[in-house]
Amino acid sequence: MPETTLLLSEEVREALETRRPVVALESTIIAHGLPRPRNLAVAEELESLVRNGGAVPATIAVLDGRPHIGLEKSQLERVATDPEVRKLGHRDLAPALAAGASGATTVSATAFLAARAGIRVFATGGLGGVHREWSTTQDESADLSLLARTRIAVVCAGVKSILDIPATLQRLETLGVGIVGYGTDRFPGFYLTSSGEPVDWTVHTPQEVAEVIRAQDALGGPDAALIVAQPVPENAQLDRRLHDRVLAEALDECQERGIRGQRVTPYLLDQLMRRTGGASLEANLAAVRGNAWLAARIAAVL
Repeated sequence: MPETTLLLSEEVREALETRRPVVALESTIIAHGLPRPRNLAVAEELESLVRNGGAVPATIAVLDGRPHIGLEKSQLERVATDPEVRKLGHRDLAPALAAGASGATTVSATAFLAARAGIRVFATGGLGGVHREWSTTQDESADLSLLARTRIAVVCAGVKSILDIPATLQRLETLGVGIVGYGTDRFPGFYLTSSGEPVDWTVHTPQEVAEVIRAQDALGGPDAALIVAQPVPENAQLDRRLHDRVLAEALDECQERGIRGQRVTPYLLDQLMRRTGGASLEANLAAVRGNAWLAARIAAVL
């Protein structure tokens, strides 16, 4: 029978037992989101940012069929360098555990495992959402339904700008997932500071975010996430005209080449990185850095 016990690092276990702040971090960005050896350097940088913000980092991954909450240095290096490490969403966790496989966790898998471990705050880059041409493809990220039933605060830079952002916001409303803009009344656009779409609630300090989380817990009711949407800094965002031009061209190419379904997102992200000379990747990293720091400050207040 597969072993489902969460393996907490000693540091994370002690922090949770003594009610010190902990921030969950995903591992897909390490294994599949960045080139080597920069991926390991970024993973270590994000953990340092969380520590400097006053919290304990808990990078999450599955190793040899066991879910790990917090990675030792050698484990972090393994996730960053082992080509056999798979990409695991929430639905992949059970097969991975049964097969004794190793994998890096996406937003949905990280949020699920973090909440099971009792971690209340999670920092990432951008969420998945409703894909363009949903009416014909019915393509929607598993992130949305998982966040609708998982009590965790997710600090992010909105959803990926290649998605249908208005439809994603509508879907989140239907699912009952709360959203607050951090220092903004516009929903962030991942690579861009603003998607142009409004948010109903704005907070300005980690203390205000913590009060929303406490109120959410006090109310009880169905478990659902709180999205804390923090824009990428203006001086780090991708040039909007470049972003829009490259995205439009890449979408046209998808139509011409018959690229559909699950192949669309990785193609668009790859084209954005290639045709912006890596600027989209730098905007992504700037967003993740800011989110890790903010998540630590929120966790410290909690």
